[in-house]
Amino acid sequence: MRPLLALAALSFGLASAQTPGVLTIRFLDVGQGDAVLVTSPEGKSLLYDGGRSETRMQVLLKKYGVQSLDLIVASHGDADHITGLIPAVTLFKPKFFLNNGIAATTQTWSRLTQAAQQAGTQGLLARNQVINLGSVKVTVLPPPPGMPRDEQNVNSVGLLVQYGTFRLLMTGDSETPETQAWLKTYPASFLGPVDVYKSIHHGAANGDHLAWLQAVRPRNVVIGVGENNYGHPTAQALDLYKRMGAAIYRTDLNGTVTVTVQPGGKYAIAVERGPAVPKAATPATPPVSSPTRPTPATPLYRSCAEARAAGAAPLRRGQPGYNPALDRDGDGTACE
Repeated sequence: MRPLLALAALSFGLASAQTPGVLTIRFLDVGQGDAVLVTSPEGKSLLYDGGRSETRMQVLLKKYGVQSLDLIVASHGDADHITGLIPAVTLFKPKFFLNNGIAATTQTWSRLTQAAQQAGTQGLLARNQVINLGSVKVTVLPPPPGMPRDEQNVNSVGLLVQYGTFRLLMTGDSETPETQAWLKTYPASFLGPVDVYKSIHHGAANGDHLAWLQAVRPRNVVIGVGENNYGHPTAQALDLYKRMGAAIYRTDLNGTVTVTVQPGGKYAIAVERGPAVPKAATPATPPVSSPTRPTPATPLYRSCAEARAAGAAPLRRGQPGYNPALDRDGDGTACE
C-alpha cells in the first residue's frame, strides 16, 4: 500500500476558512459524457470533465451562475470528457488544469491545451496530493504506475471530495486494471464508504466491478449518460449498483443532479426531472418453511393374512392398501 503521508498540500488561499455555507455538487446534464461542477461554501469552484459539447457547457455555466473557476480537471483525454473544458478555460481562465500528463492525439486535446496556454492556466500533473478548495478537501487519485500509456481510460484521474463527513468519489472512465491497482494502493477505509459515487465510464460493462464496489460501498450512484449506441448504462452495471443497495440517478432521466452538503456532512440530492431509481429493498428474510412431513406409503399387503394381522381387513376399494388381487369375487371388498 502506498503511504498517504507523502501527500503534498496545495492551497488556493482559503484553505483554513470554515465559514458557514454549503458545498454544491452538480452532475451536469451534458448528454453522453461526464461533467461535474463542485463549488465550495466559499465560492471556490472546480470543474471535473466538461462533456462533449462546447455549446452545451456554455449554456450550463450560465444557467448555474458560474462566476469563476479555480481548477479544471480532465479525468482523461477522451472527447466526451474534455470538449466542454475549452469554453470553461476560455471564459474563466482557471489557475490550474489537473490532468494525467498523457497528451491525447486529437484536435480536441490540442484546442484545449492551446486555450489553457492562452488563458495562462498552469498544467498540474496528477500525483498523490491534496487540494484544498476552500474548506473542501480534494484528494487526487493519480493513475497507478504500470498502466499502458496509450490507453486513456486506465490512466483516469480520480478525485475524492470530502466536506465534514460527506464523501464523493469520481474516477473517470477507469477500467478494471486501474481499479484493481487502486485496491492494492489504498485501504478500503480510504475508498469507502462514499455518500455519492460517479459511475465509472457511464455504466459500461468494463468499468465497475464487484470487488471495487465492495470497497467503495456507494450509498448513491450518479451515472453521466445520454443517448448513445454503446448500451450505457449496461444491465451489468445497474445490477451491481442495485446489489450494493445504492440509489441510482441518471442524467439522461433526471437531468442535472444536484447534491448540497451542509457543514458537518449532512446532504440532500435533488434532480431536475423524473424520479431516482429507488434503493433496492433490503432482501426480505426468507420465510422459514415448515419441515416436510413424509407422505405415508401406501401399505402393500401381499396376503389377506398380512392385512388381517395389520388390522386393516376388510379393505374396500378406494382405501389405502386395497388390492384387487385379494378381492376374489370382485365386489369391491377384499379380505372379507
